[in-house]
Amino acid sequence: MAGTVVFDLDGTLADTAGDLIGAANVVLARRGLGGLDPVGDAAIAFRGGRAMLRAGYARASAGFLIPPGAEDEDFGALLDAYDAGIAVHTQLYPGVADALARLAADGHRLSICTNKPQALAEKLLDAMGIRNAFAALVGADTLPVRKPDAEPYRQAVLRAGGEITQSFLLGDTETDARTAAAAGVRLALVSFGPEGADIARLSPHAMLDHFDDLPDLARNWLG
Repeated sequence: MAGTVVFDLDGTLADTAGDLIGAANVVLARRGLGGLDPVGDAAIAFRGGRAMLRAGYARASAGFLIPPGAEDEDFGALLDAYDAGIAVHTQLYPGVADALARLAADGHRLSICTNKPQALAEKLLDAMGIRNAFAALVGADTLPVRKPDAEPYRQAVLRAGGEITQSFLLGDTETDARTAAAAGVRLALVSFGPEGADIARLSPHAMLDHFDDLPDLARNWLG
């Protein structure tokens, strides 16, 4: 019996750090602040827009004071900047398209559970040419709660027509690990995300070194 494979997006399906940090740097520059490094700060990028802004603020000279409400204002501006350049540097990780096709051929349902706003996630997947591979997408603002709450994961499975007990999550961060634990499902983490193989510290049920290995993992776990 086939099941449902639920994917995180940023750092799992695609390396989006360059465009995320590019958007943050546009906003930081407007305040006269230095930018983040697309390579060295990739892990910060995958923790979200506010994490990038706070990192930029923290690196400012000692005399910099954050004006009241600046973070909320800058976060909105960051989303606008990211929307305008969402797929300039972003690339799917090697083997993604083929793995998705093989999973579908095996009868598995595919779904997305991400903390990226839904409209931006939809736009990025369209730009990458893989939106039609997924039966459902749950973003940061789809529900009143977001990962690591279990409900976004549950809805990602149910909206794809699957069953929670016949599903697992593929991700790249501690947030994904906490989400899988909250939902009571198996977790696989990619070793090619920002933390590399060090992400094994979270003790996932499996590590994925390349997308070529995903269809066999799904067969083992889901049938």
